[in-house]
Amino acid sequence: MKYFHLIWAALFRRKTRTILTLVSIIAAFLLFGLLDAVRVSFEQAGQSANGAERLQTGARLSFIETLPFSLGAQIERVPGVSAVAYANWFGGAYQDAHNQIFTFAVSPNYIDMYPEFVLDAAQRKTWDTDLNGVVVGSVLAKRYNWKVGDKLPLMSQIFPNKEGSKNWNFTIDGILHSKDPNQNGFFDAIVLMHWKNFDETTPYNRGQVGWYISHVTDVNQSDRVAKAIDALSANSDHETKTQTEQAASANWVKQMMNIGLIVTSIMGAVFFTLLLLTGNTMMQAVRERTSELAVLKTIGFSNTSVLGMVLAESVLLLVLGGVIGLGLVSILAPAISAGSGGMLHLPSVGASSWALGIALALGIGFVVGALPAMRAMRLNIVDALAGR
Repeated sequence: MKYFHLIWAALFRRKTRTILTLVSIIAAFLLFGLLDAVRVSFEQAGQSANGAERLQTGARLSFIETLPFSLGAQIERVPGVSAVAYANWFGGAYQDAHNQIFTFAVSPNYIDMYPEFVLDAAQRKTWDTDLNGVVVGSVLAKRYNWKVGDKLPLMSQIFPNKEGSKNWNFTIDGILHSKDPNQNGFFDAIVLMHWKNFDETTPYNRGQVGWYISHVTDVNQSDRVAKAIDALSANSDHETKTQTEQAASANWVKQMMNIGLIVTSIMGAVFFTLLLLTGNTMMQAVRERTSELAVLKTIGFSNTSVLGMVLAESVLLLVLGGVIGLGLVSILAPAISAGSGGMLHLPSVGASSWALGIALALGIGFVVGALPAMRAMRLNIVDALAGR
């Protein structure tokens, strides 16, 4: 564009104001990119079970409902299933009720379902024979300076023990590590206790299971296996839903909150505020340059040229901020996923997110630039030079 140097100069005529506005736009699109990554991760989760070696079976209606223990034996007999483990949510807290730690009561073979994590053979042998023992993730052990043999008091928000108290006491028998030392996973930040101890101690469980984990022999048959498992309890009082582990985690969150609605509401408020902010910036910028725009018209610039330059200035400001904001998301999303210890899996900014972000930047740019651009186009040269 032959007038680009004029547009750029006009945009940074007031550098401080432009930079502050640009920072606001970058922050808005950074938030948009991160929230959109969260939305996309939940939408993509579990669209197909093919390629998943592990399937999770839980209650169809709600993740807080439990399943009968006898269902595990039936799942084991489903063609294509090589092993079945089970677990319950415990919900422990360490030192303070608000310091929640992911704690699960699991079957003896639960760790075997996750070969990407390792437990020392001697520690595993000790844990197998110690009903009151637990194994803890290496991240938690490092954070709280836990060692093998330490006593671990945990508070449960839900389950009392035999004495009716919600204060439980365990012994740390082992520490779980990721096979890849450069990548922490979900198991590095959890506590595993024996399901048998949990079931026999708390009066609330009575032989119930929270969910089952099934290992399939052929990943290409995972969808078929999932349907066969769900068919076992069809039309019963404990109908199930079998899906990938990632999809199951997403489903838990969806039952607690509407991710799409939350993201849309937040971004609607952010972009509405951005609309007002950038609109005020452009109106003020054009108002300050009234005489300059009149001079441009005097030396031969057409009304259409002036309209296009002011409109391009607004669009350039939004697109520049949007590209920088989304670029930062491309850098931050993988770092957040890695830093979460496997709790979050934010996808990188894909083509659809870039397209949506650029479209929003262009749209907002045209909207906020339309009114000042029309005012500049209709500017009367004589009145503008006279300061009227």
